[in-house]
Amino acid sequence: MCGIVGYLGERNAVPVIINGLKRLEYRGYDSAGISIINDKGLQMAKCKGKVTDLENKINGSFSEGKMGIGHTRWATHGVPNDVNAHPHTSNSGELILIHNGIIENYSSVKEALLSRGFSFESETDTEVLVNLIEDIKRKEDLTLEKAVRSALNQVIGAYAIAVFSVNNPDQIVVAKKGSPLVVGIGDNEFFIASDATPFLEYTKRAVYLEDDEMAVINKGGELKVRSIKSNKAVAPYVHQLKMDLESIEKGGYPHFMLKEIYEQSKSIQDTLRGRLLAEKGMIKMSGVFDYHDKLLNADRFIIVGCGTSWHAGLVAEYIFEDLARVPVEVEYASEFRYRNPIITEKDVVIAISQSGETADTLAAVKLAKEKGATIFGICNVVGSSIARETHAGAYTHAGPEIGVASTKAFTAQVAVLSLMALDIANNKGLLSKTQFRQYLSELDAVPAKIEKMLESDAQTRHISELYKDARNFLYLGRGYNFPVALEGALKLKEISYIHAEGYPAAEMKHGPIALIDENMPVVVIAPKSGQYEKIVSNIQEVKARNGKVIAIVNNGDSEIAKMADHVIEVEDTMEVFSPLMTTIPLQLLSYHIAVMRGCNVDQPRNLAKSVTVE
Repeated sequence: MCGIVGYLGERNAVPVIINGLKRLEYRGYDSAGISIINDKGLQMAKCKGKVTDLENKINGSFSEGKMGIGHTRWATHGVPNDVNAHPHTSNSGELILIHNGIIENYSSVKEALLSRGFSFESETDTEVLVNLIEDIKRKEDLTLEKAVRSALNQVIGAYAIAVFSVNNPDQIVVAKKGSPLVVGIGDNEFFIASDATPFLEYTKRAVYLEDDEMAVINKGGELKVRSIKSNKAVAPYVHQLKMDLESIEKGGYPHFMLKEIYEQSKSIQDTLRGRLLAEKGMIKMSGVFDYHDKLLNADRFIIVGCGTSWHAGLVAEYIFEDLARVPVEVEYASEFRYRNPIITEKDVVIAISQSGETADTLAAVKLAKEKGATIFGICNVVGSSIARETHAGAYTHAGPEIGVASTKAFTAQVAVLSLMALDIANNKGLLSKTQFRQYLSELDAVPAKIEKMLESDAQTRHISELYKDARNFLYLGRGYNFPVALEGALKLKEISYIHAEGYPAAEMKHGPIALIDENMPVVVIAPKSGQYEKIVSNIQEVKARNGKVIAIVNNGDSEIAKMADHVIEVEDTMEVFSPLMTTIPLQLLSYHIAVMRGCNVDQPRNLAKSVTVE
């Protein structure tokens, strides 16, 4: 979940690396470091804190260098401090290494190295790896490339690494297994990063390393890729990136999260564009079309994801079972892979991940694939590991999501899943032509309705001011909006650090009602479509116990307005699409509360955007 950056070429590497690390802070931001080779030799700085703290520590003291590597950390082994920050140096000082991932057998390797006279300053697995490479290099008199390959064949775990020798400042060796790594190819220059955002202004040409691949980058030379296990040469495929720099900037908003909330009208529209042809009464998805037989004849759909992606899967469960009439199971990817699940060739597994790099989801995909299931991936990042590992899939086209708390990725995922369910239902003959066109027309109208909703959030700000100091929140929803309650509670927890729980509204009487008193804000998701009368009863139960009710209702709902302490109005739509509407005010509520509490909404404590380790 850390971010790594490297550069080799004719530019000054320092600003390239520092700016690249800032763009990767969504991956981790508890410490940062940089190593540069220049006319003074090796210059290194690292510290606890954010990349700006590292920048202040350097404060112009680094000379210009044409090669270097940098790292922004999310701690796994060892607390966040200066010593545990990357890069890490081998005992002799010759090798410098940065690492994203976990070396699972680092303890036994460390013991062996200690017995051979090595010492360690940090608590990290990364310092163990760099010294293992040095031990092999010196003992067997190998080149750095061969020593790295040998070392990686001895370790267990996940990694994306970049390593160089101070004795050869014109070469960097990189390798990947389980953690993302991309190499940008410029004009006689190379960029290394966890994703493409650090080098977008320099080049749009990129090579995504596959698992168990390593590459040697030489100044002025070509990129050479080889298999770590077999040492066979691999012909790298050069992707032409379509991202632009503007999409990863704040664009005048105070935070990325707010920008991404307000982008949802466009991101959903981009997700539907070319796929939803409402006027023609068609859905056109190449990934679905290529595997139509498998999708239409599946005995069961298994949806795997983590966090917000899991919540999108829960919404999809309602949609698929309601429209396509096929059994659906939604699994936490982290549990699915460890419980010996029953999977057959007639199952379709849908893997959902914003980054396409989520370690548990990727492992679940590989497990299901081994058992013969058809794997369909839903990702936001082109060329990501899950996108490459699955049989078929669909990109959400939500655009880069920099804020750690997912917003537009969630609604884009739900939009893609809605298209899939509608296409399957239509091709199974479960919907009349009139019904199918009605669904398409309503889904097509969703972006415009969201844009109208976002014209003002004054009421959400007002409510946030009233409840920003609450210690607990309860979120209630029924049917399609039960997963929205879970997602709303997660957002509040993630960025404001207020304890919150989401529940099916009917389950309130089976325990959580004991928590309700005059100090408990209860957010009730209550659109007209669905089990409206039941949710009205739930609100009355909360009010009978002096709870404070914040209700998400459709425009003009006067009945709930008489009972609730506060209402936030959303545009009306079909029940199946209501999560696309009701989730947005919950995102704004969490955002405003977090800002009013002085929290860092884009980089909440202890979290990282892409969870690439277990």
